Order: sequence, then C-alpha cells, then structure tokens
Amino acid sequence: MAKSTLYALCLSLALGGALYQTALHAEEASAEAQAAQIFLPQQDQISINEASAEQLSKVMNGVGLKKAQSIVSYREQYGAFTAIEQLKEVPGIGNALVERNASRLKL
Repeated sequence: MAKSTLYALCLSLALGGALYQTALHAEEASAEAQAAQIFLPQQDQISINEASAEQLSKVMNGVGLKKAQSIVSYREQYGAFTAIEQLKEVPGIGNALVERNASRLKL
C-alpha cells in the first residue's frame, strides 16, 4: 500500500510540474506578445510632404535628425514630393532606406 501511495504521489508531482511548466511557457509567450505590441513603434503612416524633421526621424527606421532635415530641406527647395520613390533623390537617402520605410510613409 505504501508503494502505491508513494507512486501516486510521485506521479501527481510529475504531472503537476509538467502542467506548471506548460502554463509558464504560455504566460511567457503571452507576455512577449504584449511587450512586442507595447515597445514596437506603431507603423502609422506619416506624410513626407507635411512632417517636420523631428517627426520623420521618429517614424522612419534608419533616419536620424540629420537625414530627416535633409528631406525637409529638399522638400523646401524643390517643392512637394509627388512619389515616395522621389526620396531617393535626397542626398544620403538610398533605395534600401526608402524600401525599408515605404509602409510608414505617405504623400
């Protein structure tokens, strides 16, 4: 009788531990998903014809204040952009940067 009770206790502990680990992994995955939503920047589109340099540098990936100021200066000198791809004409802005940010930009 003692052996079967001990066996049942060990089995219960093993199953309980497995269920606890499963619950922990589910909670971790849920927490990671929530953290990703909180810490990843929102991909709201920003107008390259209206945004300030500060706004552009915050939204665009790989664009700091200096490149953002180049975009604004180009816009002021040559007028409003007529296509997102026209950003490639701005000194310091290349194909890869435009492609990386295309979903974040609008006219």
